[in-house]
Amino acid sequence: MNRAVIIHGIFSKKEYFERAADSPSNSHWFPWLQQQLLRRGLLAQTPEMPSPYEPDYDKWKKELDRLSPDNNTLLVGHSCGGGFLIRWLCENPEINVGKVVLVAPWLDVEKRLENFFDFNINKNIDRQTKFGIKVIYSNNDMPEIKSSVDKLRKETTSLIYYEFDNFGHFTFNDMKTHEFPELMKICLGD
Repeated sequence: MNRAVIIHGIFSKKEYFERAADSPSNSHWFPWLQQQLLRRGLLAQTPEMPSPYEPDYDKWKKELDRLSPDNNTLLVGHSCGGGFLIRWLCENPEINVGKVVLVAPWLDVEKRLENFFDFNINKNIDRQTKFGIKVIYSNNDMPEIKSSVDKLRKETTSLIYYEFDNFGHFTFNDMKTHEFPELMKICLGD
C-alpha cells in the first residue's frame, strides 16, 4: 500500500466551532498516525469531512470519492467514520481497497441519525480488500459501540477483531496520549 485515508467521526456543533479546539481531522491520534504513515512512505491524508456535527452521507461520500481510494489504499475510520467506510464499501461493491481499519466503529444501531446509516451490510465485505478489515474496540467504550461491533460480528464474515482494555472511545481524553502505536502496528501488519 502506498496511500492512506484517515476518516474522523462526528463532533458536536459546539466542539466543531470552539476556537481553541482542534479540527476533527487534527484531533486525538490522527496527526500522529498521519505522520507515522508519511514517514513510512505512504501518502496519508486526513480530510475534513463536511459538517461533522450533522453528517450527510452523500457529502461525505463525495469527499472520499474525490480521493479515489484503490487497492493500494489503507482506509482508517474512527467511530462514525468507521461506520461510514462500511456503508461506502457496501454501496460500492466494484471498489477494492488495500486494507480497512475501523477504530470503535459506530453504525447507529439505535437509529439516532436520520439516513446516514440506511444501508444493508454485505456479509462478504472483506472480499473488497487485499488485506482484510480489522476492527478495534475497547471493553469500556460506550454501549452504542458495543452494539455496532456486535452487528458487524453477526452480519459479516472474516473480519478480524482486536479488543483493547480500558481505551474508552480511543480519544485523547480516554487514552491520555496522542500516540497510538497499537493502531500503527495493525495498519502496517498483514
